[in-house]
Amino acid sequence: MDSKVLADVLAKLRFSESLPDEVLQRVAAASKLEGYAAGSVLFREGMQNDVLMVVAVGRVALDMHVPGRGEVRILSLGPGDMVAWSALLGGGRMTTSAVALDDTQVVAISAADAQALCETDPTFGYHLMRQVAMALAHRLVATRLQLLDLFADTPPAIPQGPD
Repeated sequence: MDSKVLADVLAKLRFSESLPDEVLQRVAAASKLEGYAAGSVLFREGMQNDVLMVVAVGRVALDMHVPGRGEVRILSLGPGDMVAWSALLGGGRMTTSAVALDDTQVVAISAADAQALCETDPTFGYHLMRQVAMALAHRLVATRLQLLDLFADTPPAIPQGPD
């Protein structure tokens, strides 16, 4: 895909709201648009991944395996949301599985290219790290809500006294 067209796609997403056009062009030049049919797996929990993604069209579910419960849906993401931020920060090991809920398109950039852009363009570096921090904060809230839901199904423990 032409980087100008990809820059136009990026410009419409919440992820890129405050990026100047020249930075957007550099990001687009290092990125590509990938498509996933509904039900397709973008990546699985525990696998290595070196690609950061931003949802452009469609929705992506993040699922986590919970022993005794199987796959638990943690969060659903839509256009403008970042997927696979672990590619940048955690050695690239995915902490969830990602599944396309609809026919989905993502803007994908390798972690190495994203990091190189951060090094050469402080505006993009600041913006990307801010987006990662916001994604982490959003995921933390979602995790807390999942924990509340998990413990809501468990009766409170009654301390056992001596017999």
